[in-house]
Amino acid sequence: MAGQTTNGNGLELPTTVGLVYSDVRREYFPTEAQYLTEKDALSDAQVIASYLEKMAIRPILYPGNEALTERLRIDKPDMVINLVGSIRGIEYLAATIPGTLEMLNIPYTGAGILGESLVYNKFLVKKLLEQNGVPVPRYQLFITANDILDPTLRFPLISKLNEIHGGVEITKQSISENEKHLRERLKYLIATYKGSAIVEEFIAGRELTGILLEGLNKKVYLAEKVFHKQDEKYVFATFEDQWTRGSFSYQKYDDALLREYVRKAFDITRMDDYSKFDIRMDQSGRYFFIDSNSNPAFGPKELDMALASILDLYGISFQEILKRLILNTMRDASGREKLNLSPDTPGENQG
Repeated sequence: MAGQTTNGNGLELPTTVGLVYSDVRREYFPTEAQYLTEKDALSDAQVIASYLEKMAIRPILYPGNEALTERLRIDKPDMVINLVGSIRGIEYLAATIPGTLEMLNIPYTGAGILGESLVYNKFLVKKLLEQNGVPVPRYQLFITANDILDPTLRFPLISKLNEIHGGVEITKQSISENEKHLRERLKYLIATYKGSAIVEEFIAGRELTGILLEGLNKKVYLAEKVFHKQDEKYVFATFEDQWTRGSFSYQKYDDALLREYVRKAFDITRMDDYSKFDIRMDQSGRYFFIDSNSNPAFGPKELDMALASILDLYGISFQEILKRLILNTMRDASGREKLNLSPDTPGENQG
């Protein structure tokens, strides 16, 4: 049952909210680096739970494993905050969580099945963005390290895992200035992680982040990463930078064109509620989308999460972020329920 009314529109905060987080074990991951991206899943969920308690909402924590469906069926939380980044260490299996919640008819935050499935194939996301006018660097998918290199690609090139996020294996060794180095890097990535890799032209310039947060409408918040290593040949956010405090900071950035690109990218890739996009800007001021994240790392500023850190620049607290997401989810669920119950809704067999 819902709790207290929170605004003039009659929207109410829920009484109970489930927090579904990744069930993390070291043996699930091929490398320590990938394990590091999720090892704090439970403790991060507990911090978010403490914020819900301050809102007089009872949190219920659930590991995203085989027991989830039965536990949700028994507890019947009013809604769920989906924090899952992988199942048994496999990131694309995270798309099974919204599928489970849809079957149980439990409202939830974040992307649905399609959006979550798409984001774990960076090649497909780049194709979608490219076909819809959102700029991306020139790129190529490699299934094996011996695939023929597209002759139109210009070095330096950067190699990334196609199906794994969190900055895993984005290191100084990711940049190749010649084909020999590129082939060695691809051999390592494909053999170690048993999946494809994507290679794209490295865009020298500035690095930006776009956060979209839904409420009554879609609002975009932009920031530039200010690096503390300007003397390096290639300046970009490595895995170490992303997981070490103090490697870079954020400052506000604004451009109506980039905000429009972020909104378009959000819709094209079927995201919901909130998202994060990483963008490079070259010396001519042209933008290139280099990464897209549905359900990006979620938590307050003290957990060093990009979403909360950037919105804090705009005077938006994590408590406000939580409130917006929860009300947006409950509003959508209420709208669905009214649609399903409407006597004017055509029957399944009507044309």
